[in-house]
Amino acid sequence: MVTVQEYQDLAGKNEYRDWFNELDVAAAVKVTTAVERIAQGNTSSFKPVGEGVSEYRLDWGPGYRIYLGQDGDTLLILLGGGTKKGQNTDIENAQAAWREYKQRKAAARKAAAKATPKEKSNTQKRRK
Repeated sequence: MVTVQEYQDLAGKNEYRDWFNELDVAAAVKVTTAVERIAQGNTSSFKPVGEGVSEYRLDWGPGYRIYLGQDGDTLLILLGGGTKKGQNTDIENAQAAWREYKQRKAAARKAAAKATPKEKSNTQKRRK
């Protein structure tokens, strides 16, 4: 089983949710079904589109696409969505979001690594 999360940028914008909310009911059902399949580990329809971003194609309607990044073996991040018509722009936006996600994650890891020695030092001082 894979955890699927929607990416929210630093400004609080969620490109995937914004796109999804504009879909009609039939398209939303198709996309939701695709995301559930992804959560079950079905990645056979993934196509790498560069910079660590993959595209999940739905062969329905105007050619819906879901853009995502994989973080480890069990976490997929939904970066956005679109159709075949806007594919190039959608890919560029997803790649930018993925770069930001990785930068934020690296910064959080770095901050946690810096905090850990201080916490250990403070704990040792309190014990003395």
